[in-house]
Amino acid sequence: MVKIKICGLTSPEDIRSVTAAGADYAGFVINYPKSHRSVNPERAEELARMLPATVTPVGVFVDEPLESVAAMVRRGAITAVQLQGAETPEYIMDLKSEVKCTVIKAFVAGEEGFSPEAIDASPADYVLIDGGRGAGKGFDPAILAKVKRPFFMAGGLTPETVRGAAERYRPLAVDLSSGVETDGKKDNEKIVRAVRAAHGE
Repeated sequence: MVKIKICGLTSPEDIRSVTAAGADYAGFVINYPKSHRSVNPERAEELARMLPATVTPVGVFVDEPLESVAAMVRRGAITAVQLQGAETPEYIMDLKSEVKCTVIKAFVAGEEGFSPEAIDASPADYVLIDGGRGAGKGFDPAILAKVKRPFFMAGGLTPETVRGAAERYRPLAVDLSSGVETDGKKDNEKIVRAVRAAHGE
């Protein structure tokens, strides 16, 4: 069974949707004003504490100071960190030495370091291969065949394409944000369909 992360949650309604649907991960975009899904740390913690133990809360950060990220982990609201910017291997290792949490490093198509070699060499616990920062863009999937480690797959996925992607590329998990939205808001029906498709139901 492929796991699924629903990212960009901003409201209690979103939390209820991912919980009821049975998602494995819930993502909160923190302090990234370029995204309409961005929330401040206090809001992210408030929402994350509404999740049941079966759903892993993930803080998504873009070039955030390490201490700010570590502070959120220490407060216990998030147990996984997704680094979506230009964070270096040294940053990742420093973070892991500061706090105990799962670290996911995103590699974005078209940006520096987007290569199988860099992806495989990352000291992060997991890697995420993305077509763009929550923009719903896909990427050339040929790179997936060259990656030797388990990966999260994001970028342009929808409830209709999740199962096919899971069967063809065998990711550890799929990650959806814009693909489960209608008019910029999370859509409960789309979330349910995406989770069922990922879980093979």
